[in-house]
Amino acid sequence: MGVTERCVAEEERRVRANAREYNEKFQYASNCIKTSKYNIVTFLPVNLFEQFQEVANTYFLFLLILQLIPQISSLSWFTTIVPLVLVLTITAVKDATDDYFRHKSDNQVNNRQSQVLISGVLQQEQWMNVRVGDIIKLENNQFVAADLLLLSSSEPHGLCYIETAELDGETNMKVRQAIPVTAELGDTSQLACFDGEVICEPPNNKLDKFGGTLYWKENKYPLSNQNMLLRGCVLRNTEWCFGLVIFAGPDTKLMQNSGRTKFKRTSIDRLMNTLVLWIFGFLVCMGVILAIGNAIWEHEVGVCFQIYLPWDEGVHSAFFSGFLSFWSYIIILNTVVPISLYVSVEVIRLGHSYFINWDKKMYCAKRRTPAEARTTTLNEELGQVEYIFSDKTGTLTQNIMVFSKCSVNGHSYGDVQDMLGHKAELGERPEPVDFSFNPLADPRFQFWDPSLLEAVKLGDLHVHEFFRLLSLCHTVMSEEKSEGELLYKAQSPDEGALVTAARNFGFVFRSRTPKTITVHELGQAITYQLLAILDFNNIRKRMSVIVRSPEGKIRLYCKGADTILLERLHHINQDLTSITTDHLNEYAGEGLRTLVLAYKDLEESYYKDWSERLHRAGSASEAREDHLARLYDEVEHDMMLLGATAIEDKLQQGVPETIAILTLANIKIWVLTGDKQETAVNIGYSCKMLTDDMAEVFVVTGHTVLEVREELRKAREKMMDASRSVCNGFYQEKLSSKLTSVLEAIAGEYALVINGHSLAHALEADMEAEFLETACACKAVICCRVTPLQKAQVVELVKKYKKAVTLAIGDGANDVSMIKTAHIGVGISGQEGIQAVLASDYSFSQFKFLQRLLLVHGRWSYLRMCKFLCYFFYKNFAFTMVHFWFGFFCGFSAQTVYDQYFITLYNIVYTSLPVLAMGVFDQDVPEQRSMEYPKLYEPGQLNLLFNKREFFICIAQGIYTSILMFFIPYGVFADATRDDGAQLADYQSFAVTVATSLVIVVSVQIGLDTGFWTAINHFFIWGSLAAYFTILFTMHSDSLFRMFPNQFRFVGNAQNTLAQPTVWLTIALTTVVCIMPVVAFRFLKLDLKPELSDTVRYTQLVRKKQKTQHRCMRHAGRVGSRRSGYAFSHQEGFGELIMSGKNMRLSSLALSSFAPRPNASWIDTLRKKKGCEGSSAGSPSGAADKTLKV
Repeated sequence: MGVTERCVAEEERRVRANAREYNEKFQYASNCIKTSKYNIVTFLPVNLFEQFQEVANTYFLFLLILQLIPQISSLSWFTTIVPLVLVLTITAVKDATDDYFRHKSDNQVNNRQSQVLISGVLQQEQWMNVRVGDIIKLENNQFVAADLLLLSSSEPHGLCYIETAELDGETNMKVRQAIPVTAELGDTSQLACFDGEVICEPPNNKLDKFGGTLYWKENKYPLSNQNMLLRGCVLRNTEWCFGLVIFAGPDTKLMQNSGRTKFKRTSIDRLMNTLVLWIFGFLVCMGVILAIGNAIWEHEVGVCFQIYLPWDEGVHSAFFSGFLSFWSYIIILNTVVPISLYVSVEVIRLGHSYFINWDKKMYCAKRRTPAEARTTTLNEELGQVEYIFSDKTGTLTQNIMVFSKCSVNGHSYGDVQDMLGHKAELGERPEPVDFSFNPLADPRFQFWDPSLLEAVKLGDLHVHEFFRLLSLCHTVMSEEKSEGELLYKAQSPDEGALVTAARNFGFVFRSRTPKTITVHELGQAITYQLLAILDFNNIRKRMSVIVRSPEGKIRLYCKGADTILLERLHHINQDLTSITTDHLNEYAGEGLRTLVLAYKDLEESYYKDWSERLHRAGSASEAREDHLARLYDEVEHDMMLLGATAIEDKLQQGVPETIAILTLANIKIWVLTGDKQETAVNIGYSCKMLTDDMAEVFVVTGHTVLEVREELRKAREKMMDASRSVCNGFYQEKLSSKLTSVLEAIAGEYALVINGHSLAHALEADMEAEFLETACACKAVICCRVTPLQKAQVVELVKKYKKAVTLAIGDGANDVSMIKTAHIGVGISGQEGIQAVLASDYSFSQFKFLQRLLLVHGRWSYLRMCKFLCYFFYKNFAFTMVHFWFGFFCGFSAQTVYDQYFITLYNIVYTSLPVLAMGVFDQDVPEQRSMEYPKLYEPGQLNLLFNKREFFICIAQGIYTSILMFFIPYGVFADATRDDGAQLADYQSFAVTVATSLVIVVSVQIGLDTGFWTAINHFFIWGSLAAYFTILFTMHSDSLFRMFPNQFRFVGNAQNTLAQPTVWLTIALTTVVCIMPVVAFRFLKLDLKPELSDTVRYTQLVRKKQKTQHRCMRHAGRVGSRRSGYAFSHQEGFGELIMSGKNMRLSSLALSSFAPRPNASWIDTLRKKKGCEGSSAGSPSGAADKTLKV
């Protein structure tokens, strides 16, 4: 911790080369990394300490301690210690296994070998022994050991190539360059004499920034990120290089970025914590009641029996007896919250995660990528998602860029025309342009407009300059595997597509050095001197190069976003700008990604002056970035417009269908993209987020706070006005109430599009609530030109104000903050690397799999977990509350009804496996129906299947069962006799009868609760019953008594008790009385108020019967006429739920099989209870009783 604290306080770092003694006085971190948590000595105490921080584990430890006190323990200690040790052991083994792999990984990394220059000689050292200030040698394909300042390399001008996949997920090569003064230090003797000192920024996690200065031989040289090799990178296509260690071990940028992801908990977890506290309070109340009863009984009755029922040693009063009785009952009744609950939940979640991993329908054969559940704690929350926040590029689209169209000097190229001069459709396109004249052309590139190639061949100067710019203004690396076989390594697919287009049209980027770029222009090799690169960033949104042609002319070439570049053009470009802007709007309307191209000639004298100022700004120790940005801005003005490019980023397969179905499931989808508004809106229409049926699409583009607020206000007013006409003035009365509830009940579909600069104002504290109210009232929201930080802020805003589960999905490093902020993060393994996947909770390769993840796996996981919890609390209250009732008949003496072995095995053996099978395998409808009827997803969003109300219903059923379970056998045994006339009512017979009744009742109950029977369910339910009787007879057997006479004293009791017909009649009566009300209630509910899943299941039965009847009719021949099901559709049926979506499929035959029911739609009623009571779609008059319910 000391190192970490020191690093936080460090203001600057001083590193002197080849001077370990000097550097050691700063106590910089070593290069040894440690991601493990334990060692052999600390594992047991630290792991136990962590586990007992869980409230449940501490609670059960407390109970164990109580059970070790003889005066208050009425149960053996093993009834608690066995399950507790089991849970602790399983968790400890899991933690130890995880930490073992962390140790293994740490050792593998720390023991890698590196060549370190020590006393002028290269020596092999382990990575862990490398120190700040050491000079190390790297060879091709080696990992970089620490964050290094590149000193020299085998390549000319100190150049080297690296791959940064481990840092940012990008597999393309990047170039780094040594500063010229150290680039000539090529041998060890020169490097051994190098004693330069670097003063730089302290350790931080910014991968793309570095600022520092090298002081050597009384000169200072500015350092930037281009001079750094970061730990985790791999040296490529470079024979060797030398570097000076600046940051080591935990101070490296890789380790600074490996902070722990925030632990995410589900809403069910949070609810369970609350319920467990309530149950504990209930437990204390029961203990208090029974303790008071004990004190009263001992004072009034027990005192009379002191001769043969004396108080325990140390008990001298009825009050103290009641006090001890309280703790005894806390021990006995603790099974209302068994420790097995937490184990079972984790097992179920693990099973659900494996189902996701094993799902072949979410496997992408093309990329050989399966779906992966990277966490096991969030599965049921997948069934409760209300908001999806999606990136566009690479998530909705393929991120495979194709050069589609361009505008050069006011002429648009790319549209193909037929013989009549009309625009040809896709299916009518002729053969693509023939590039056979160019031996260096990429055979995979296709373009459909031959007029652009003709312009190149005819020598159109503007077209030549256009492609010359594309071949020079970039940071692409070229690799020539064989003569004429070029392989481009681009930092983005856009840049690769533009350079490839220039290559095919005859302007072939061939190679580069730090100071030159070589281009083959129509077969002629021309080398340009590269004077400066003004690189792209998210603020500038443009990139420029300054080159000197062989003729000595200096020219700046620039490409960037239209919003940035058009305002930097010379005023004489006005006419051309107007035409090009029209082309840009046309391209954006087709969903294409656009860039504007421009150039500027520079005078030699101006460039020299500007270059000197650039050098001074680069050497500045403070505000270097600001100085450079001002100089860049200065030179990138008064440019001449060349044209624009349009690149197509095609939609992924299945995106429109997926979005349409998710929308029908009442999931709101927000797209957060860095693209321009027109492109994003067009993609919105393409993927069916935006439709022509929408009442209105609101566009917010205000540049000031007032403008944005006004636009949002007008949007809300329009929605309210439209709804007033439907609701007959209802909203006028509600305007003073909470606006969100009013807006969310509006009739009609709306969409909101907002720009990044407007969003910045909308996210301010005084306006965020207004923005959210407006956005949440819309069916779709698109945020354009947003930064990664804004993406996270939008997600955080919805989390803050809405009690809704959010899901963020993206594929790039710019989506990581959004993915980590949302309740659930999904990463798509696409073209932008794997950083989003590494930060995600779930990952797969295509957006369309999200539909299956939510509607099938998510819905099932939520359903299973809810049914599991309801049953679990029911069976444990039914089990435990029997002790409470028995307390009133045993003098409140803390005597148990069941024997201690039954208490120990009830939750571990007798009832654990059936409920686990239901929690893992159960389903209400098949997966096809889950996808077919998206409305089935809504109960999860409304949290209907497990909430406080459902919990109290389960508890009430459990208490009702416990009352019958105790009093029916108690009443029967009061006067019952055995076959031989002897009294039946002995304690052990009563215990066996109640225990047997309990096991049978809860087994029948889980049979009723199970909706999908498998062989495993059958085996576990009937197997558990068989196990109960086997263990019961074994524990009352002669052989066990002979081995352990003090433990198993009641020989033959089970056999004798269960041989009595009265006992079996009692068990049967108890079972029927406990179960029949449940069966009756469920039949009535199914008939009077069925759920949508019930309707869907009934639909399946109808279809099966009709298929059978159809086959019979085919065999019997046609008899009579076929009656149409259409006439029946004039009545209101269950269409409000199932047919509300355009894509919902249900045959007319199935429709005709249902009689209309005069019940209000329970889901829609719940949704709109805060809104317009008269806005029911199927009831123009507003009468709720006319809306029919499924």
